[in-house]
Amino acid sequence: MNGEHIPVLLGHVIDKLVGVTSRLFVDATIGGGGHAYHILERYEDIQVIGIDVDEEALEIAQRRLWRFKDRVLLIQGNFRDLKALLKQRGVSSFDAILFDLGLSTYQLMGKRGFSFNSEAFLDMRMDQRAALTAYDVVNRYTYTKLYNMLKNFGEEKKATKIAQMIIQERKKKPITTAQELSRIVCEVKKRRTRLHPATQTFQAIRMEVNKELDNIETGIHHAMDMLAPGGRIGVISFHSLEDRIVKNMFKQTPSFQIITKKPIVPGRDEIRTNPSARSAKLRIAEKV
Repeated sequence: MNGEHIPVLLGHVIDKLVGVTSRLFVDATIGGGGHAYHILERYEDIQVIGIDVDEEALEIAQRRLWRFKDRVLLIQGNFRDLKALLKQRGVSSFDAILFDLGLSTYQLMGKRGFSFNSEAFLDMRMDQRAALTAYDVVNRYTYTKLYNMLKNFGEEKKATKIAQMIIQERKKKPITTAQELSRIVCEVKKRRTRLHPATQTFQAIRMEVNKELDNIETGIHHAMDMLAPGGRIGVISFHSLEDRIVKNMFKQTPSFQIITKKPIVPGRDEIRTNPSARSAKLRIAEKV
């Protein structure tokens, strides 16, 4: 698989989330290991626990972090089960934790239907052990469920027409690939903007398949509970629904001080070299 994932807002994560006194850093969405690699390189005394639900991502992370293998523990699991996953391994607290809620380059370039132009099967499961696929959602959900999903998770203004078109097309034959679904959405949304017309539809389906919003709230709650006093939690989100959850959880937890009064966003140079970073927002809070 070609193409290397570029970690988003890397400098801010290294300088503001982790410090010289940090001894245990948890990467709750380690992906290909981009953030973890640079943290391990920068801080020689730090240990890293990397969690990811995606088995392929963990294999990539293992290869990338091989030179630091004595300081790394990789765990396959969903960050919604953070507390149980860590306690099973004798870990009761840590000094810093990062949630990067974006898709990795490896997932976009893989064969699971995350990419608009992919001829791969409509899968979109980050955890291949899960039962529900994007194919199931697109071909079996009722109009009402499709509409609500597109409206609530995708914030899609044309949710009505897209849901209708999906049902109309699947009556002719099942919608099996990402490319087919993308073509259907583009038929409805003829007007082009800087975003691909199918962005919000794919986002909504992916969030439904992976139960992302529920997982975020549960995972962050566990992280805030286990974080050591003086430790920091950072969350990189990529759309308003995620960011709103993070912002409210930080604000409503008295034992946490918000470090980023406004979310940190990538500068022009980072967006130029890594266009997928353009919608990223990093929020950091410290346990007091």
